[in-house]
Amino acid sequence: MEKIFNITPASSGAITTIWIFSAVIILLLVFIIVLFGITGYQSKYARFTVTGEGLQIGPGFYARFIPGDNIIRDGVKVVNLELEPEYALARRTNGTGLPGFNAGWFTLNNHEKALVFVTDKSNVVYIPTTEGYSVLLSTPQAEEMAETLRTWK
Repeated sequence: MEKIFNITPASSGAITTIWIFSAVIILLLVFIIVLFGITGYQSKYARFTVTGEGLQIGPGFYARFIPGDNIIRDGVKVVNLELEPEYALARRTNGTGLPGFNAGWFTLNNHEKALVFVTDKSNVVYIPTTEGYSVLLSTPQAEEMAETLRTWK
């Protein structure tokens, strides 16, 4: 003889909780996928544009415009973060720190606050500003960019 016994159905409150929990998990996963997608896009397509008004950095989470008058032009230089440890990234305070791509706000070994977009540590433009932070940018045209910023206007 075989008898089957069913579970007592869960209350509607328990079922609602399960659906809400599932929805939150799905939303978090979608957010993480979008976050990684934007980070990947930025790591490949970020641009640094010097205009008559200043320096435009973007696209991405840390995109911004720095007016030319806020750039300390005589301090702009090309650095190698591996050979000049005072400019190396010491601590990430808000940003992305992936192998081969660092973006966001960091503290440097010299305790300076910096907005960073670095993919190649050996060829970085160091740009001090009057706003209490510096900017570190990786670009294949580092010397040309540094010279453009030094002679801006």
